[in-house]
Amino acid sequence: MLTTIKQATENFCIHQIREPHVTNEGISKKRTLIAYIDIDAQDGTSHRVYIACDEAFMQRVAMIFLEEEESDEETLQDMTLETANLIIGSAKVIAEELGENPYTINTPHFVKVGLFDLDHDSACTVIINKDEITIAIKELHD
Repeated sequence: MLTTIKQATENFCIHQIREPHVTNEGISKKRTLIAYIDIDAQDGTSHRVYIACDEAFMQRVAMIFLEEEESDEETLQDMTLETANLIIGSAKVIAEELGENPYTINTPHFVKVGLFDLDHDSACTVIINKDEITIAIKELHD
C-alpha cells in the first residue's frame, strides 16, 4: 500500500510542483502540518494514512493552487487537507488500475502542527530542495 501512495506522492511532485525530488525511507524531523485519511481496503483491513508537510512545502502548494506567496496557518492547514485528498485519491486510482487491494477513502482530518511523533508501521519522505512531505501508514485494529 505504501508503494502506491509513494507513487502518487511522487506524481504530485512531478505534475503539480514540477521540481526534482528525492524519496527517502523514514519520517521528517522537521515541524510539520499533519493530516490523515482513513482508508478501508477490499481485503477488510483499515489503515490511517498520514501526510506530514513542512511549512515551506505547503507554502509551495498554496502558491501553485491559490497564488498566495505568504499564506496564514489556517490556509496552510486547509492546503494540507487538500493535498492529502489529492495524493490519497490518486493512490486509490493507481491501486484500482493495478488491482492491488483497492480501497475507499474517508474524509481527511487535520491533526496538529508539530513534530511527527505518531505511531506508524511504515513511512517515507519526499524531498524537494529542502522542503519535505512525509507519508506514513498505520494499520487500524478494532
